[in-house]
Amino acid sequence: MEHIAIIGNGISGVTAARHIRKLSDKKITIISAETEHFFSRTALMYIYMGHMKYEHTKPYEDWFWKKNRIDLKFGFVNSIDTEAQVLKFYDGSEMLYDKLILATGSKSNKFGWPGEDLNGVLGLYSKQDLDLLERLAPNKEVCKRAVIVGGGLIGVELAEMLHTRNIPVTLLVRESNFWGNVLPNGDAQLINNHLKNHHIDLRLSRNLKEIVSDENGNVKSVIIEETGEEIPCNVVGLTPGVSPNIDIVKQSNIETDKGILVNRYLETNVQNVYAIGDCAQQREAIGNRKPVEAVWYTGRMMGEVVAQTICGNKMAYKPGHWFNSAKFFDIEYQTYGWVFSKPKEGNAHFHWKHEDGTKCITIEFEVATNRFLGVNTFGIRMKHEVFDRWLTEEKSMDYVIEHLKEANFDPEFYKSFERDITIEYSKQFKKLSV
Repeated sequence: MEHIAIIGNGISGVTAARHIRKLSDKKITIISAETEHFFSRTALMYIYMGHMKYEHTKPYEDWFWKKNRIDLKFGFVNSIDTEAQVLKFYDGSEMLYDKLILATGSKSNKFGWPGEDLNGVLGLYSKQDLDLLERLAPNKEVCKRAVIVGGGLIGVELAEMLHTRNIPVTLLVRESNFWGNVLPNGDAQLINNHLKNHHIDLRLSRNLKEIVSDENGNVKSVIIEETGEEIPCNVVGLTPGVSPNIDIVKQSNIETDKGILVNRYLETNVQNVYAIGDCAQQREAIGNRKPVEAVWYTGRMMGEVVAQTICGNKMAYKPGHWFNSAKFFDIEYQTYGWVFSKPKEGNAHFHWKHEDGTKCITIEFEVATNRFLGVNTFGIRMKHEVFDRWLTEEKSMDYVIEHLKEANFDPEFYKSFERDITIEYSKQFKKLSV
């Protein structure tokens, strides 16, 4: 019986296993050194915040795996011998495979800061990170202040988590706005203000110089590069993004760059070896999409696609239009298509912000053709399927503004804004009569 070994029990690896089982009777083994069972990584923050327990984050009961004949191995792969098709583990054991799926995920970035490995420094990616945070920052009496380095989605999640336990938070962001390399200026400033309103000590255009140790090797403070200011703290969260977790692959003959290089079928350069999820890097660009995408839904899609290929229905990975969603404390964020921090050449941004400072929309469109290219929404919920269709049909910007109510997820809540948005669009671009 053909044996499929999957390294990694995140959404990518588990989706691949589930779909291979639906399509075949192959032997399947999922390998992980993080947790014995699959859990929802995006729910980690809710465990710390008291909204969920760890067992609530497991989408499948523990008996699910045996019932579906999916073997689980808790262990750390030390090396991969692709010629012999053998996985070698740290405990000395070995495992033969016929096909191998690499779904090793991401690891938190570090940039060689002095003190970055001290006790009290952590990321927010793994279950182990969460366990460490619980020990280091159970309350404000133990953790007098936390400093978070990095202005992205993981950083704001960590800030919200600590805030729920009344632990003061300083957030160091190297850009002039929060997530300023991703969000247009108006969107970013809305989030700046929202973070400050939640009493987050937001320090813009500030870089970490050093993490200072006390006499016992614990975090004592951080020093800011630009000013030399020393901020006393007990915990430092390093959240300047993640990168593919490919250390074990680098010792093999599997080609890597930032991630494990794959073609559109998620095949590596080595026969019978595939890579999916955060650790995979597309050799050829797919539209405007990044070659590495550490996003939950793309990992799930790759798992579904590679299962088809392994079970004899060779299928190319086609992720479709970009979309994503998140929360900044209590402001929901959605994005569909492409809205860049600065409009691409030949494009323009339309920006509308509600007077209460918690809702805004930014839309990018092509000036010459008036073609709609993408939308960011904050504090207003929109329908994915509508924007996805409009992007596919290459609707005009005028059409999108005139038909926004069709994309509105909360009609009773949102309808009062539609006229204001249309008036502002007409005012900025003199396109529509109101």
